[in-house]
Amino acid sequence: MLTMKDIVREGHPALREVAKEVDLPLSAENKQILSDMLEFVKNSQDPEISETYDLRPGVGVAAPQLGLNKRMLAVHFENLKGELYSDGYINPKIVSHSVEQTYISTGEGCLSVDREVPGIVPRYKRITIKATTLSGEEVKLRLKGYTAVVFQHEIDHLNGIMFYDHINKDNPLAPPQNATPCDVE
Repeated sequence: MLTMKDIVREGHPALREVAKEVDLPLSAENKQILSDMLEFVKNSQDPEISETYDLRPGVGVAAPQLGLNKRMLAVHFENLKGELYSDGYINPKIVSHSVEQTYISTGEGCLSVDREVPGIVPRYKRITIKATTLSGEEVKLRLKGYTAVVFQHEIDHLNGIMFYDHINKDNPLAPPQNATPCDVE
């Protein structure tokens, strides 16, 4: 079982590398890693398990956060409409995105960042991604609002980008022009 001890923190070189594509079909080892990542995110949201193992709650985790140079991520969350996203994704790629932007009004956090980082993180309001799921299915997902933000945060990890890299250095709390917060829609 993965715990917070397995999560690398800010400053670890794996968080700034562009992760390598993963061969498909998944090897038994990679399938186990991705399954463990999904289980970790689910466990982090379970009050009893998270307290027992001192897990910080999260909605997603990417392989570089485990120090692994692999294009894999796992998410487990419900969006504001109650739609569940719970799967592992291999080689996810944003194939299109909107011009409009959105953001979470309270800012973003990260399992690899142990400090509060105040600031608005501009994200695309809508994205389309292609990926392969943990079960080996090729999918094309059209995502918007909060769901799109979660996937962009995790895909950024695969590209060596941290959420705070997007924050306006001169005015961290200024919302992007023509952007609407996704947590009120």
